[in-house]
Amino acid sequence: MLQDGSWGRYHGPHCDRLRDALADFHDTEHVILCSSGTVAVELALRSVKVQPDDEVVLAAYDYKANFANVLTLRATPVLVDTLPGVPVLDPEQLKKAISDRTRAIVCSHLHGCFADVAAIRAVAAERGIPVIEDACQAAGGRLNGKAPGSIGDVGVLSFGGSKLLTAGRGGAVLTNDATLAQRIRLYTQRGNDAYPLSEMQSAVLLPQLQQLPDRTLVRLKRVRQLLSALPADSPLRPALYPDPAENDHDVPAFYKVAFHYDAKKQNGLSREDFSNQARQNGVALDPAFSALHKTHSGRRFKAVGELPNASVLHAELVTLHHPVLLGGTDAIDALVAALGS
Repeated sequence: MLQDGSWGRYHGPHCDRLRDALADFHDTEHVILCSSGTVAVELALRSVKVQPDDEVVLAAYDYKANFANVLTLRATPVLVDTLPGVPVLDPEQLKKAISDRTRAIVCSHLHGCFADVAAIRAVAAERGIPVIEDACQAAGGRLNGKAPGSIGDVGVLSFGGSKLLTAGRGGAVLTNDATLAQRIRLYTQRGNDAYPLSEMQSAVLLPQLQQLPDRTLVRLKRVRQLLSALPADSPLRPALYPDPAENDHDVPAFYKVAFHYDAKKQNGLSREDFSNQARQNGVALDPAFSALHKTHSGRRFKAVGELPNASVLHAELVTLHHPVLLGGTDAIDALVAALGS
């Protein structure tokens, strides 16, 4: 980049190469690069014409920026429950959530779990509602033979500082719908790109994308090793869907690995204190997301039912960060030992 001067260009070869590589990897026709995964979700919402007073359905357990993006467009989040025990939207709840004001459904793949995008799209198609697939935590996975982010009407990726593909910041919107792609371009192009990914970021991402399939399989292998090594009396119970120990068809990405934490098995030690102890032992374990209905005023959203499954996730879930999963088998043995100490 120093030799050809592309480090200082608004437009150069690296963004074009990354667009082509992402389109090929996801078997998707249109790729719009942008400045973050949060921006990618906003652009996806704008592409399907979410307007003030519209409604957008999403799981009550989801990344808070998705909720905030709906509010940014002055629309109303409609929260539905998750599947029991796992952090993905329950498709059976959708029919209760959809109204004449519903403009979009957001479904996220979180913590090594896959949302059932096919079932969600089947419900959405009955009412002509587009599905936005948040694959920010799922880069490199495979669901029913397809790359996450390519299964919904619009998909989003994140290249944030901790992600499986990272340039410190950045994101992308994926779609096979030329109209949706054009709406995004018309919104972002204002003499220049209002939400750009730089040539330098694109150059950093390209070799990571080439390495991603192999690294995804290594992470899956290490997770299977971890699950088999956890003792029966462990305070951690896997919260994974589908179960990677029993499913050879799908390939989770494992940006995070989710577990339910049982404080009773640790003499009442709080989830936060347990995570702090794990951190002191060198294990990147943290309390997971807060459920959206637990952290926002009820005046800002609608809810379908009492949301009991999302409430359990809010109270119990912890997540293991991915870097340890690229270590050798000895790293997993050390991880299990540290969790038990």
